Amino acid sequence: MLWKVRMLPDTSDPAALLARLIAIDSVNPELVPGGVGETVIADFCGEWLATRGFEVHRLEKRAGRPSLVAIARGTGGGRSLMLNGHLDTVGLAGYEGDPLEPRIRDGKMFGRGAFDMKSGIAAMMIAAARATAQGRLRGDVVLACVADEEHGSLGTEEVLDSFSADAAIVTEPSHLEVTLAHKGFAWFEVEIEGRAAHGSRPELGVDAIVKAGHFLVALEELGQRLAQGPAHPLLGTGTVHASVIQGGEEPSTYPARCRVTLERRTVPGENADTVERELTAVLDHLAAVVPDFRYRLSRGLCRRPFEADPQAAIVCTLTRHATRALGHPPVVRAESFWTDCALLDRAGIPCLLFGVDGGGAHAATEWVDIASLHRVAEILTGTIADFCSC
Repeated sequence: MLWKVRMLPDTSDPAALLARLIAIDSVNPELVPGGVGETVIADFCGEWLATRGFEVHRLEKRAGRPSLVAIARGTGGGRSLMLNGHLDTVGLAGYEGDPLEPRIRDGKMFGRGAFDMKSGIAAMMIAAARATAQGRLRGDVVLACVADEEHGSLGTEEVLDSFSADAAIVTEPSHLEVTLAHKGFAWFEVEIEGRAAHGSRPELGVDAIVKAGHFLVALEELGQRLAQGPAHPLLGTGTVHASVIQGGEEPSTYPARCRVTLERRTVPGENADTVERELTAVLDHLAAVVPDFRYRLSRGLCRRPFEADPQAAIVCTLTRHATRALGHPPVVRAESFWTDCALLDRAGIPCLLFGVDGGGAHAATEWVDIASLHRVAEILTGTIADFCSC
């Protein structure tokens, strides 16, 4: 049986707070033209946190794309902890039912963002409020509710321009498992150059699409070599795939160019520079052996992989509280997708990823296991109080 969630004014419970967050449209406009962005949800979170004594900073370098940093100041001498989560979601089109109407069935809450990742936002807000409700800790508790993670992570980049901490937890969903590594990615565009000519004059034309076929075969071979190469103990090997291909004008013309956009998923030890050298070697070989093969290679958005120190203080503290709450040591895992952990780590902030159980990220039905939401809030509360008291 499916139940609508009653919008209770008392949001001291993480499930009730999550329901309020799901009901707020926060679609990323970079993904969906006309998406409303994070303004309304940032307003709500800012008011919620301000009424609980947090010092709230609003960052909005790009109009309509705000991020919040809310701080519970410590008494001094303790370690500061940042909890990071993103306010934006992917689009609503194609969602089964009303994506902004949170519903509960069989211990699960459904709605866009329920899993990815308004559950993490709710858990970290509740946990921070609980951990500081009885008085100030020694260290600062910092909540970063950020914009744009689903596209370019401009929110976390803006936060890191002005704020830091001794450690951080990104509350992306992790199925109650401790995530200590994830892959990075590098986007590249390869333009294969041909020569336009009438379809009846093959002696004048060079078919850029046919030439691109040689590159696609070589790209598949590169992927096979990567799969057979050295593997990271948690992440395995890097991967590569062709994402978009564009070329040609009409049936009776030899195409002058064909453009291939590709993505290379990277593991620690790999980065955009190593990938560019790898692709250049493949393309230069084709230029040497395939007649009339000419190309241009350009770099797009690139993000580094992430790997935490398993002995870092924040990892040990959260693991200890997770073990107590779960009744067993949490699974240690890695993730194939990219998160803002990589930006925090690059800024010199030791961090890890920990969040709820559920499913349906970016899918037609999205849900969070409500029991896991309460468990994450409990674990984060203990972690905050412990870490920031030292």
